[in-house]
Amino acid sequence: MHNLWIMAQVDTNQSMVAAEPLATEANAVVAQPASPPRQAPVGGWLNIGLLVIMAVFIYLMIREPRKKQQQHKKMIESLQKNDKVCTIGGIIGTVVEVKGDEVVLKVDDSNNTKIHVRTTAIASNLSASKKNS
Repeated sequence: MHNLWIMAQVDTNQSMVAAEPLATEANAVVAQPASPPRQAPVGGWLNIGLLVIMAVFIYLMIREPRKKQQQHKKMIESLQKNDKVCTIGGIIGTVVEVKGDEVVLKVDDSNNTKIHVRTTAIASNLSASKKNS
């Protein structure tokens, strides 16, 4: 950096009286440009918002199957003798007996054919839908 000099004017006829160094490289003060004002980080609120949205989405995804599972359990518990049901395989039969997690269905009246199925295999109670309508 170059040495800077201050010139003093003493009289009106523009004569230079004194000159002395103003700053050297060692003690020079360099003007820094003003830094822009700090703003609050937006990323923090954005992350919190995304987490909230994800939590709601996951809750809704978990809630729907659980709700259907509870409805199925309620339907299985309400099965009674002579209810007409449909299995997940499409077999339609009449409930003869309910034993724990097993149901005996009569599928053919002429031959008196009966089958044993798990309660989880019962898709719907056709008698209940007729009773409700």
